[in-house]
Amino acid sequence: MFITYVVVTAVTIAANAGIAVADLAKADFVLANSAKVDVPRSWLPMLGTLKAAGAVGLLLGLLGFQAIGVAAAIGLVAFYVGAIVAHVRARQINTIAGPGVFLAMAVASLVLAIAA
Repeated sequence: MFITYVVVTAVTIAANAGIAVADLAKADFVLANSAKVDVPRSWLPMLGTLKAAGAVGLLLGLLGFQAIGVAAAIGLVAFYVGAIVAHVRARQINTIAGPGVFLAMAVASLVLAIAA
């Protein structure tokens, strides 16, 4: 079970770190997607920072600070639930898979962090 926790959480860390960099760099696909769901460009640095903080928190969880890892996973779950809500509100169901995958990774990391 511990190996599963490490692998799933490492993938979640990498994915969130990658998308945080894309947010902070204001990558074209990020700008296009955020425009579709009515997220102002000015929010991207904050959203990228939150994703990066979640990744760092998950990493700290892997390094033995379980409470921080659990808190980070909870934060990422809440973040991506909000992203799903934003996509539904904007009727952008065709782009909901991205935040759905990130939500699934965050939930899996949370469950495994609690079980570890």
